[in-house]
Amino acid sequence: MEFKHEPVLLKEVLEWLNPSPGGIFADGTLGGGGHSERILQKIGDTGTLYGIDRDEDALRAAVSRLQGFPAFHAIHGNFHDIKALIPEASKLDGGLLDLGVSSYQLDTPERGFSYHEDAPLDMRMDRSAGLTAADWLNSVPEKEITNALYDYGDEKWAARIAKMIVERRNKQPLVSTMDLVACVDAAIPKAVRRKEDGHPARRTFQAVRIAVNDEIAPLEQALKDWMDCIRPGGRLCVITFHSIEDRIVKHAFRRMQNPCVCPPQAPICICGKKPVAKVMGGGAIHPAKEELAFNSRSHSATLRVAQKL
Repeated sequence: MEFKHEPVLLKEVLEWLNPSPGGIFADGTLGGGGHSERILQKIGDTGTLYGIDRDEDALRAAVSRLQGFPAFHAIHGNFHDIKALIPEASKLDGGLLDLGVSSYQLDTPERGFSYHEDAPLDMRMDRSAGLTAADWLNSVPEKEITNALYDYGDEKWAARIAKMIVERRNKQPLVSTMDLVACVDAAIPKAVRRKEDGHPARRTFQAVRIAVNDEIAPLEQALKDWMDCIRPGGRLCVITFHSIEDRIVKHAFRRMQNPCVCPPQAPICICGKKPVAKVMGGGAIHPAKEELAFNSRSHSATLRVAQKL
């Protein structure tokens, strides 16, 4: 399948990232290369763009798409490891993170991200490492599944779904996406499912994907590392697609802007913590009406930008 990528908030990303000829930038979630292509057009042959992705399918597609740009350098890895992946990381003029799952991953059944297709229950963004979703669901304690569904999916039926998963795996391991869908269907009352907007398994699949790929726990430290690697005046742009990640980005950027931990009544700051970044754009930046009309994936997208001091 072709790796299609309609870059979300492209106009806004280019405006706030402000790539110019000779600049050094990093796209930590390369995907299909839509954002990177436009950045490369801006920085020219004298610039540098590091395109990072943990998905080898994405890297192959992006290399094919961007091979005509001398400034492009593809790197297989996790953006959480920015300091280890890019030798000149401390010289970045800006960075971009487009979090979440790509359209290609959702639309490729064998990747196991979709609840619409019967496929192996994988969900790994990097298929060369880590537990599959099946491995995780068949091995972790029921309480851990409950917590993941509640924390990462805002699933109010989390406990019932986790109980059903454990009951099912005790008889026979879960191996396919439809096995997981069946557990959700069995746990959520039929009357509730009929009233649902969207597929009843969507929150469960989101939560399991986040847990399997460890998307949340390292995120705040990763944002700090990226800011460490950006030159003064450079900007970090982060696109999120659900409230969990957006809260982390929002609070991380606020702490970078106001890191002081002194009591409010203290006459002067004695903690010594200094601001390292400034929140730009008034906080959350959302897609324009024109984009919402043609790109359905943009409806849940939020862009936040911080500038290094």
